[in-house]
Amino acid sequence: MKPSKIFPACSRRLRFSLLAIFGGIAFISRAANPFITSIYTADPSAHVWADGRLYVYASHDMDPARGCDLMDRYHVFSTDDMANWRDEGEILRASQVPWGRKEGGFMWAPDCAYRNGTYYFYFPHPSETRWNDSWKIGVATSTNPASDFKVQGYIEGLGGFAMIDPAVFMDDDGQAYMYFGGGSRCAGAKLKANMTEIDGTVQPMAGLEDFHEATWVFKRNGIYFLTYADNHPQNNRMRYATSTNALGPWSYKGVYLQPTDCDTTHGSVVRFRGQWYQFYHNCSISGQGNLRSVCVDKLDFNDDGTIKTIVQTKDGPPAIKPARTEKIDPVKYAAGSAVTANGAQVEDDDAAAGGKSVRQLHLENASAQFNQVGSGHGGRATVTIHYATADNAKLELFVNGEDYSLLNTPATGGWDAYTGQANLTVPLGARNTNTVRFVGGHGGVNIDYFTVTPLD
Repeated sequence: MKPSKIFPACSRRLRFSLLAIFGGIAFISRAANPFITSIYTADPSAHVWADGRLYVYASHDMDPARGCDLMDRYHVFSTDDMANWRDEGEILRASQVPWGRKEGGFMWAPDCAYRNGTYYFYFPHPSETRWNDSWKIGVATSTNPASDFKVQGYIEGLGGFAMIDPAVFMDDDGQAYMYFGGGSRCAGAKLKANMTEIDGTVQPMAGLEDFHEATWVFKRNGIYFLTYADNHPQNNRMRYATSTNALGPWSYKGVYLQPTDCDTTHGSVVRFRGQWYQFYHNCSISGQGNLRSVCVDKLDFNDDGTIKTIVQTKDGPPAIKPARTEKIDPVKYAAGSAVTANGAQVEDDDAAAGGKSVRQLHLENASAQFNQVGSGHGGRATVTIHYATADNAKLELFVNGEDYSLLNTPATGGWDAYTGQANLTVPLGARNTNTVRFVGGHGGVNIDYFTVTPLD
């Protein structure tokens, strides 16, 4: 789903989570909603796969934001306990879509489905510069739930105005359905077994009231539930309808998620380890409607099967089992090994763990580059920066020359309070062949050290 074209200020205080290392495994340890804080994410699509983990496929609000056109670089996050989240890394960006608009961007709300050993990632993207009426639903596939996706094409027979927010529901009998729509139009259809073609005709979803976008379908006790965002002025809400048929007609039931602190809303519902959960986004970190962050809270039902109003919390749901403890040792790179440029300097620092820190990163284009960074045999690895700052600052991350994102580095309480941690999962080459560069100019940050933890 797109961010609004109008970005109201938010009154909520800034809240950030810290990254923790449990037995060498890098997790984003969430003490509060939002549960992903290093980068801005929205439109969470949640699924539980056969490995027992819960995966969230999210869109990415590029920072600094300009509007809905800059959304790009889908990320995946996963958990096995609802308390510790792992960044699985980026899985697709606009430049990897052969049929996409040459200007890129416009990678809006996605979804994912699984059949016969293959994961199907669905994403809306325009094919022309004239974006609003050239939407297509692309398909990328992989044999892994959170890596190695390759674009296969797009679903023929669909396209045009407001063809956004694809959602795929797999019924108990193995029949897959696709839903999509925006601009007050919601439609659905069966998918063929190949998961890339429509089977039959596309049908309007009848019976919905005040539909705007963000369709999601799930099933409970033989009843189908369709949730969606409405047109509530300034701040959208989530509504829902039910049916005894996957394609309706639908019986409208009401509002179950009141506005967050964000003007848009988009969510997904999933059952994990016996509990239902509602995923959604807000803008409590940034205060901007085009820099959003994903959240999760428990979803419960009344005795008559209707959905109880979601209670939005700062703490999120409780853990459902102990955190993982497998041992994977991270590789540490001290500030003293950095090659600095454009005013950044390596200085003696008694407060830093290594006795030195990289400073002066508040200067425009000031940078610290680390060479000969290794990750064993290569593949996905989590880069975690340890820092101190009195600002709510940011750092650009470049890996092997590729721009990955602005990392949020919130205030730690002072320039010598080295308690800050921020991370991102990126691809690395084998052995000590990689370069990692942090670029400042977005507030002051002192770097103590960073670590690399292999995922694959």
